[in-house]
Order: sequence, then structure tokens, then C-alpha cells
Amino acid sequence: MLFAISLQSNLALAQKVSKSEYIKLGMSNALTGPTKKLGQDLKLGSSAYFKRLNQNGGVNGKQVELVSLDDGYEPRNTVGNTRKLIETEQVFALFGYVGTPTSYAILPILKKSGIPYLMPFTGADFLRKPVLNNIFNLRASYYQEAQAQIDYLVNKLSFKNIALVIQADEFGLVAQRAITAILTQHGLKPTVTTRFKRNSSDIGKALIQLKQKPVDAVIFVGTYQPFSHLINLAYQQEFKPLFTSLSFIASQNVYDRLDQPSKVMISEVMPDPKQCQWQLCHWFISDMEEIGIKKINRVQLEGYLNAFVFSQAAMNCPVTLTQQCLLKELEKFSFKDNGLEVKFSADNHQGLQQVYFSFSDAAKAYQK
Repeated sequence: MLFAISLQSNLALAQKVSKSEYIKLGMSNALTGPTKKLGQDLKLGSSAYFKRLNQNGGVNGKQVELVSLDDGYEPRNTVGNTRKLIETEQVFALFGYVGTPTSYAILPILKKSGIPYLMPFTGADFLRKPVLNNIFNLRASYYQEAQAQIDYLVNKLSFKNIALVIQADEFGLVAQRAITAILTQHGLKPTVTTRFKRNSSDIGKALIQLKQKPVDAVIFVGTYQPFSHLINLAYQQEFKPLFTSLSFIASQNVYDRLDQPSKVMISEVMPDPKQCQWQLCHWFISDMEEIGIKKINRVQLEGYLNAFVFSQAAMNCPVTLTQQCLLKELEKFSFKDNGLEVKFSADNHQGLQQVYFSFSDAAKAYQK
């Protein structure tokens, strides 16, 4: 397979790598605060792959170094971190950022600098349309996730009364536009639309509004802590619709926080790594065990795949790696592995299209 051949060919270079010869990637995401698990897990998965890569010679003899900064999922911090990574750390590319509002805040920097912005953890359309030369996404878009969710709710479950709970920022706005447009295609409007503040769990008011109307399902746009709080509070108050969310919420983080048998469905952009048949999944599980991580999840797998795709494209460039060559190689990159298909093109800088679902134990009946 492609990745096996590429890594094997670099084994002979392992002893020739100078400690000063690095490819520096800059990462800014939430390592503290209510969204920290996303940033921590994404970084962990990428680091596991880069460890494997570096032990086997790196990228054409150069080691990959991940320079990671914490932004707490606050856009103003992301702007400062990004300037530091570009100007002070002089990183080769920006990699594995987390969040729509954070990505939106640095968009002017990305456009002005032209620095590669690779595999951010967001499905926002403004990073996909129009196609920008230096921005490459791996995961499916929020529109694709919303489409899959609403089709499932309406066509399979015959739900009509669908409410929205939206994070009050750019992430919420992007997702709300997509959800509303797709509901319109089905001849529906949101039964209730209510908002809450980012990085907070103050959503009691949202629950009050939800309970005022008949609701079959609640589509939530936000992070896992307020989502879990809303679900638990709703169950205590005998309000028990099906709760759904986009993949910005790591499903296991939610399921671990449920106090009662609540019904939850979450769209995903990665398969369950324990059931995945990709060869890369077997590598992922082995590499995570090697660094002492036994409780694996989809976010870690996404970080691992992000690192793999970057590395494979970079290996196709000469030893003197340039940003221009990397972007050119990414644009023609394609890879298949037991059901996994990553493919970029000049008019499509999103590598994956697949959407999956996960269900809480109480919602398993909805799978049938």
C-alpha cells in the first residue's frame, strides 16, 4: 500500500537526520477550557502518527515537529497564536486547528500570508467555497452532516417538529444556515430556534423555550459540555426528544456525561476506530497503545489521518520541501484503503465526503 511503501523507503534515512532539520507545523486549538478534549485528542492522534513517521525517517529525511499553542476556543487567542506561529516560530504550515469561529477570525491572515492551512477541525463552508489555493480540508462539511441528519430524521423517523439550539457565534450561524436550508427542502421550518453563549453551559433559558412547543428532535450546534448539560437537565424535567448534534461534538465525550438513558444521535466524519477496517485504523490502534492510550476515539483517529495525509503529500516533493510543492501535491492527492477514499482536486479541496452516525444506548432503536 502507498503508506507502507513510502515509510519503508525512508528507513535507511533514519540515522541521517540532523536534529536541526525539521518541518515545523503550527497548531492552535483548545487545550484548556470547555472544548479542551477536542484539541487534546486531535493533537494526540496527530502526534502518534508523527512519532511513527519520525522513527522511520520522517519526510524525506526531515523530522516533523508539531508546535502547539492553546487558544481555549477563543478567536482573539487564535489570532495572536497564529501571528506568533508565523512570525516567531516561522512554521511551514498551520495544521489541525479546531473551530469555526477561530478559523473565521484568522481568515484575513490566511488570505494575506498564503501559508498552508491544513485539515482544520471544522465543516464550515467559508473554508470550502470559494476554493482557496492554501486551504485544504479533510472532513466532510457541516452541510453534508446536516443533510444526512435531517434526511434521517424526516425520511426514516418521520419527524416533523424539529427544534434548533444554536451557539451564538460564527459556528452557530454557519450551521443554522445549512440546517434551515435543508429543512426548507423538506417543506419544514424549525419549530423553535434558541441560542446560547459560546464556552458556557447557561442554556436553561433554551430549555424553557423548547418545552413550550411539541418537539420530536432537537438539533444542537455547540460543544459537548453544554450539550450534555442540556440533555441531562431536559431528562430531569421529563422532556425527552431525540437530541442530535454535528461532529464538532466528540460523541464519546457526550455519552460519558449522560446521567440518564437519554436518546442522542450524533453525525460523525470518522468511523468507530474499534470497528474500522482500514489498514490505517490498525496502525492507529497500535500507535496509540504504544504511547499508552487505550481509550481511543474518532477525534484521535481524525488527527492521525490528518497527519498521514500531510506526510504522504509532502513525501512526493523534493528533499527541499516548499509550500508551493506541498499545495500542488495535495491538490492531486488521492488514496484508498479498505473503504477509505481521500481525494482532492483543483476545484475541490475537501478530501472526504462520508458521514456516519453514532447513537447513545437509549437511541439504539432508531438505528433499525
